[in-house]
Amino acid sequence: MKVRPLHDRIIVHRLEEGEQQIGGIIIPDTAKEKPQQGTVIAVGNGKVNDDGKRIPLDVNAGDRILFGKYSGQEIKLDGQEYLIMKEDDVLAGIEDKAKTEKTTTKKSKK
Repeated sequence: MKVRPLHDRIIVHRLEEGEQQIGGIIIPDTAKEKPQQGTVIAVGNGKVNDDGKRIPLDVNAGDRILFGKYSGQEIKLDGQEYLIMKEDDVLAGIEDKAKTEKTTTKKSKK
């Protein structure tokens, strides 16, 4: 199934974290906090401002992001759970350290 979010909404796949243990005590799934990181799966075309011009989104498909604990609406597509949220709910983007180092190295060689 192919889904395209509208306007300034994005679809996010929440990253799974490993099993949490605190002091050797295994925490049951019901008590675990859900991760607040995810990968952007799809993005809308952007919000339309008062002048009728479309404002593009700052995030793109494939970006890793941080979002608020209670952000978005959970949806299920093809048996997978996703979040659909507005771009305003995104707190920050996570850059891959290896990609940043490669880009910096290439720029310094020029």
